Amino acid sequence: MIIFDTELVDQQSVSKPEQTDRRPARRGSDAAVLLVGADLDVAEEIRFQLQAHGHAVWFSQTTREALREARSGWPSVLVVERLLQGGQDGLTIVETLRREGNFLPVLVVGPPSSADDRIREFKAGADQYLAKPFDVRELVARVEALLRRASDPRARLQCGDIAMDLVERTVRCAGRPVDLLPTEFKLLEYLMRHPDQALSRAKLLEDVWNSRYDARSNVVDVQTGNLRRKLDPSGERRYIVNVRGFGFRLKGNP
Repeated sequence: MIIFDTELVDQQSVSKPEQTDRRPARRGSDAAVLLVGADLDVAEEIRFQLQAHGHAVWFSQTTREALREARSGWPSVLVVERLLQGGQDGLTIVETLRREGNFLPVLVVGPPSSADDRIREFKAGADQYLAKPFDVRELVARVEALLRRASDPRARLQCGDIAMDLVERTVRCAGRPVDLLPTEFKLLEYLMRHPDQALSRAKLLEDVWNSRYDARSNVVDVQTGNLRRKLDPSGERRYIVNVRGFGFRLKGNP
C-alpha cells in the first residue's frame, strides 16, 4: 500500500520534480493532469502512477502559474494542495476559476478537516476532497472518476452562466453555488434542455409536474419565480423571462 502524509516527510530529503518549460505532450485521447502545490512531497510517485495510467502530468507551484495553465485549456483536471507558497490557500485558484465560468474538474488535497471546512471547499468549487494521509492509488482513482464524469456529455448541462451537474445534483450560476429544491432542479433541467424556447405554462405543467393544465393553478408561476430569484438575487431577470400571456423562456446567452 502506498500511503503518504506530506506533513511527515523530511522537507530537505525531497527534491523538486524535474520538468522542462514544455508541457508534456498528450498521446491520442490521454488526459492531462496539473498538480498544484507548495511542495508536493510525493509528486514523483503521483506522476509515476498517473503516467502509468496513460495521463500526461505537469507541475505548478504558485497561484499565478496554476491559473495561467488552467486558463490555457491544456489540463483536463487539477489536483490542488490547500497550502501553497507564501501561505496562500489553494482554494483561491478554485474560486477564481469558478467566477470566470471555468468548470475544470478539481480535486483538493489537504489535512483532515472539519465538516465546516469541507463545506467551504465544496462551495468554493472543489469537486472532490482527499485528506492526508492518503494512498496514491486512491488519488489516481479519484482523478479518473472526475475525468469520466467530465467526459460524459449526459452528466452536465451548460446554458450561459448556468452549469448543472446531473450526477452530483448541483447547480452553479456565474460560479456561485445555487441550492435548489427537487422540483426547482427538475424545472431548471427542463428549461436548460430547451434554451431560448418560449415554453407555455401548460407544457411546463405537463412535462415537469406530470399534470394537466388548470387555469386556476399558479404553481408554474410560483415555482418559476422562486427559481428565478435563486438564480439572480438581484432581480434583474437575466436568465428566465416572462413570455406575456404564454409562459417562460430561459435565455441561452444572458
